[in-house]
Amino acid sequence: MAQTAQDDPALRERFERDVLPLLNSLYGAALRLTRNPADAEDLVQETYARAIQAAGQFSPGTNLKAWLFRILRNTFISSYRRQRHDPTVGGLDTVDPIAQGQDAPQWLRGDPELDRLRKVVGEEIEQALMKLSEEGRSVILLDLEGLTEVEVAQVLGCAVGTVKSRLARARSALRLYLKDYAR
Repeated sequence: MAQTAQDDPALRERFERDVLPLLNSLYGAALRLTRNPADAEDLVQETYARAIQAAGQFSPGTNLKAWLFRILRNTFISSYRRQRHDPTVGGLDTVDPIAQGQDAPQWLRGDPELDRLRKVVGEEIEQALMKLSEEGRSVILLDLEGLTEVEVAQVLGCAVGTVKSRLARARSALRLYLKDYAR
């Protein structure tokens, strides 16, 4: 049976020291996936809980960030699949994109035209992302998070060449979907 961070104080201390600094990166990725701050916090919390349970399975010297992002992604997918079959949970159209920016800087706020433009552009980008396959959306979101192609490959459990081709296809599709903004 694998040792958990809960059972070994030294393992827990090392785990907290190494993992907690990655909280902001995980939250950013979770927010991009869930599009809701409360859901993102829940996803990060569940990711940490699962990581603590599996801390003994982590091999020191390997990429901790990629390992955590893989747990985050798998947790999100599991949750999404459960919610998809729950008739009481709405889809992406129930999320108010304007409410997501409450913690954003307040400069350039209050201009109704600019606010409408932000909403339209944000909705079009979200629609373009949702048109991508799950693999394409995953590589784009992980790339936006700043992970290298090698780290993305570790998170997704595939070859680096596969990541490169998925990323190229996803970027090409996004350029096509958002071609009106290329001018």
